[in-house]
Amino acid sequence: MTAASTTPSTYVRPGLAELIKRLRECTGRTSEPHATAQAVAAVLTGLRPTPYLLTPVEREGAAGGYTRNTLHAESTFSITALVWRPGQLTEIHDHLVWCTFLVLQGTETENIFDIDGDRLVRTAQRQRPAGSVSGVAPPDDIHQVHNTGDTVAITLHVYGADLSKGTSVRRKYEQRATPKYME
Repeated sequence: MTAASTTPSTYVRPGLAELIKRLRECTGRTSEPHATAQAVAAVLTGLRPTPYLLTPVEREGAAGGYTRNTLHAESTFSITALVWRPGQLTEIHDHLVWCTFLVLQGTETENIFDIDGDRLVRTAQRQRPAGSVSGVAPPDDIHQVHNTGDTVAITLHVYGADLSKGTSVRRKYEQRATPKYME
Protein backbone atom coordinates (compact mmCIF):
# COMPACT_ATOMS: atom_id res chain seq x y z
CA MET A 1 0.00 0.00 0.00
CA THR A 2 1.22 3.49 -0.73
CA ALA A 3 0.98 6.47 1.58
CA ALA A 4 -1.95 8.86 1.57
CA SER A 5 -1.82 11.30 -1.29
CA THR A 6 -1.64 15.04 -0.97
CA THR A 7 -4.54 16.94 -2.45
CA PRO A 8 -4.51 20.52 -3.68
CA SER A 9 -6.43 22.64 -1.19
CA THR A 10 -8.46 24.20 -4.01
CA TYR A 11 -10.16 20.94 -5.03
CA VAL A 12 -13.79 20.85 -3.90
CA ARG A 13 -14.91 17.32 -3.06
CA PRO A 14 -18.54 17.12 -4.27
CA GLY A 15 -20.87 15.85 -1.56
CA LEU A 16 -18.23 15.48 1.16
CA ALA A 17 -19.68 18.17 3.46
CA GLU A 18 -23.14 16.56 3.42
CA LEU A 19 -21.63 13.12 3.97
CA ILE A 20 -19.69 14.36 7.02
CA LYS A 21 -22.83 16.00 8.42
CA ARG A 22 -24.92 12.83 8.04
CA LEU A 23 -22.19 10.62 9.48
CA ARG A 24 -21.90 12.84 12.56
CA GLU A 25 -25.64 12.39 13.10
CA CYS A 26 -25.53 8.58 12.97
CA THR A 27 -22.19 7.70 14.58
CA GLY A 28 -23.13 9.06 17.99
CA ARG A 29 -26.46 7.21 18.33
CA THR A 30 -25.20 3.92 19.75
CA SER A 31 -21.98 2.39 20.99
CA GLU A 32 -22.84 -1.01 19.47
CA PRO A 33 -20.41 -1.44 16.54
CA HIS A 34 -22.65 -3.56 14.28
CA ALA A 35 -25.56 -1.12 14.68
CA THR A 36 -23.31 1.84 13.88
CA ALA A 37 -21.87 0.09 10.82
CA GLN A 38 -25.40 -0.53 9.53
CA ALA A 39 -26.47 3.08 10.21
CA VAL A 40 -23.45 4.29 8.22
CA ALA A 41 -24.37 1.84 5.43
CA ALA A 42 -27.82 3.48 5.27
CA VAL A 43 -26.19 6.91 4.92
CA LEU A 44 -23.91 5.72 2.11
CA THR A 45 -26.84 4.03 0.36
CA GLY A 46 -28.93 7.19 0.61
CA LEU A 47 -26.29 9.71 -0.44
CA ARG A 48 -24.50 7.60 -3.08
CA PRO A 49 -21.17 9.47 -3.19
CA THR A 50 -19.30 9.31 -6.51
CA PRO A 51 -15.68 8.77 -7.56
CA TYR A 52 -15.50 12.55 -8.07
CA LEU A 53 -14.82 12.90 -4.35
CA LEU A 54 -11.26 12.26 -5.56
CA THR A 55 -9.13 14.39 -7.83
CA PRO A 56 -8.36 12.99 -11.30
CA VAL A 57 -4.82 12.13 -10.14
CA GLU A 58 -6.11 10.34 -7.01
CA ARG A 59 -8.53 8.29 -9.16
CA GLU A 60 -5.58 6.88 -11.15
CA GLY A 61 -4.06 5.02 -8.20
CA ALA A 62 -0.40 3.98 -8.18
CA ALA A 63 1.57 1.15 -9.76
CA GLY A 64 3.26 0.14 -6.49
CA GLY A 65 0.09 -0.84 -4.60
CA TYR A 66 -3.37 0.35 -3.76
CA THR A 67 -3.57 3.95 -2.52
CA ARG A 68 -5.30 5.28 0.57
CA ASN A 69 -6.69 8.83 0.43
CA THR A 70 -7.89 10.20 3.77
CA LEU A 71 -10.73 12.59 3.00
CA HIS A 72 -11.78 13.40 6.58
CA ALA A 73 -10.94 12.32 10.14
CA GLU A 74 -12.36 13.25 13.52
CA SER A 75 -12.66 11.49 16.88
CA THR A 76 -15.61 9.21 16.02
CA PHE A 77 -14.97 8.34 12.36
CA SER A 78 -12.68 8.66 9.35
CA ILE A 79 -13.52 8.68 5.65
CA THR A 80 -10.95 7.10 3.35
CA ALA A 81 -11.04 6.34 -0.37
CA LEU A 82 -8.98 3.39 -1.58
CA VAL A 83 -7.94 3.14 -5.22
CA TRP A 84 -7.09 -0.28 -6.61
CA ARG A 85 -5.45 -0.88 -9.96
CA PRO A 86 -6.09 -4.32 -11.49
CA GLY A 87 -4.45 -7.09 -9.46
CA GLN A 88 -3.76 -5.01 -6.34
CA LEU A 89 -4.70 -6.51 -2.98
CA THR A 90 -4.40 -6.25 0.79
CA GLU A 91 -2.82 -8.73 3.13
CA ILE A 92 -5.23 -10.96 5.05
CA HIS A 93 -6.18 -8.84 8.06
CA ASP A 94 -8.80 -7.85 10.62
CA HIS A 95 -9.71 -4.50 12.20
CA LEU A 96 -9.75 -2.63 15.49
CA VAL A 97 -13.06 -0.86 14.75
CA TRP A 98 -16.22 -1.15 12.67
CA CYS A 99 -15.97 -0.32 8.98
CA THR A 100 -18.56 0.38 6.32
CA PHE A 101 -17.69 0.74 2.67
CA LEU A 102 -19.23 1.59 -0.68
CA VAL A 103 -17.80 0.48 -4.02
CA LEU A 104 -17.68 3.69 -6.06
CA GLN A 105 -16.18 2.27 -9.25
CA GLY A 106 -15.19 -1.15 -10.59
CA THR A 107 -15.59 -4.39 -8.67
CA GLU A 108 -14.09 -5.36 -5.34
CA THR A 109 -13.45 -9.01 -4.54
CA GLU A 110 -13.32 -9.96 -0.87
CA ASN A 111 -12.16 -13.26 0.59
CA ILE A 112 -13.65 -13.93 4.04
CA PHE A 113 -11.69 -16.09 6.51
CA ASP A 114 -12.22 -17.83 9.83
CA ILE A 115 -9.83 -19.62 12.17
CA ASP A 116 -10.24 -23.38 12.45
CA GLY A 117 -7.92 -24.69 15.13
CA ASP A 118 -4.46 -23.54 14.10
CA ARG A 119 -5.22 -22.69 10.48
CA LEU A 120 -6.92 -19.97 8.50
CA VAL A 121 -9.80 -21.14 6.31
CA ARG A 122 -11.47 -19.18 3.51
CA THR A 123 -15.19 -19.41 4.18
CA ALA A 124 -16.55 -17.19 1.41
CA GLN A 125 -15.67 -15.00 -1.54
CA ARG A 126 -17.82 -12.00 -2.42
CA GLN A 127 -17.69 -9.90 -5.56
CA ARG A 128 -19.08 -6.44 -5.03
CA PRO A 129 -19.79 -4.31 -8.09
CA ALA A 130 -20.09 -0.51 -8.09
CA GLY A 131 -22.93 0.56 -5.80
CA SER A 132 -22.48 -2.27 -3.29
CA VAL A 133 -22.47 -1.28 0.38
CA SER A 134 -21.32 -3.45 3.29
CA GLY A 135 -20.59 -2.96 6.97
CA VAL A 136 -18.56 -5.14 9.34
CA ALA A 137 -17.33 -5.05 12.92
CA PRO A 138 -14.82 -7.07 14.92
CA PRO A 139 -14.35 -9.86 15.79
CA ASP A 140 -15.86 -11.45 12.65
CA ASP A 141 -13.94 -9.47 10.06
CA ILE A 142 -10.90 -11.42 8.88
CA HIS A 143 -10.63 -10.71 5.17
CA GLN A 144 -8.52 -9.88 2.13
CA VAL A 145 -9.65 -7.39 -0.48
CA HIS A 146 -8.48 -7.16 -4.05
CA ASN A 147 -9.28 -5.89 -7.51
CA THR A 148 -9.70 -8.89 -9.79
CA GLY A 149 -11.12 -6.73 -12.59
CA ASP A 150 -9.35 -5.12 -15.52
CA THR A 151 -10.19 -1.50 -14.61
CA VAL A 152 -9.41 0.75 -11.63
CA ALA A 153 -11.67 0.10 -8.63
CA ILE A 154 -12.43 2.76 -6.01
CA THR A 155 -13.94 2.06 -2.60
CA LEU A 156 -15.06 4.58 0.03
CA HIS A 157 -14.51 3.39 3.61
CA VAL A 158 -15.86 4.89 6.82
CA TYR A 159 -14.03 3.64 9.91
CA GLY A 160 -15.13 4.06 13.52
CA ALA A 161 -12.05 5.96 14.72
CA ASP A 162 -9.75 8.85 13.91
CA LEU A 163 -7.26 7.26 11.52
CA SER A 164 -5.47 10.45 10.53
CA LYS A 165 -2.24 9.10 12.01
CA GLY A 166 -2.64 5.36 11.62
CA THR A 167 -4.59 2.39 10.40
CA SER A 168 -7.60 0.37 11.50
CA VAL A 169 -5.77 -2.92 10.93
CA ARG A 170 -5.41 -4.89 14.15
CA ARG A 171 -3.67 -8.03 12.88
CA LYS A 172 -2.23 -9.35 9.64
CA TYR A 173 -2.42 -13.07 9.00
CA GLU A 174 -0.33 -15.47 7.02
CA GLN A 175 -2.11 -18.46 5.51
CA ARG A 176 -1.70 -20.20 8.87
CA ALA A 177 -3.90 -18.76 11.64
CA THR A 178 -1.18 -17.19 13.80
CA PRO A 179 -1.68 -13.41 13.60
CA LYS A 180 1.11 -10.86 13.36
CA TYR A 181 0.10 -8.07 15.75
CA MET A 182 0.47 -4.50 14.56
CA GLU A 183 2.65 -2.19 16.63
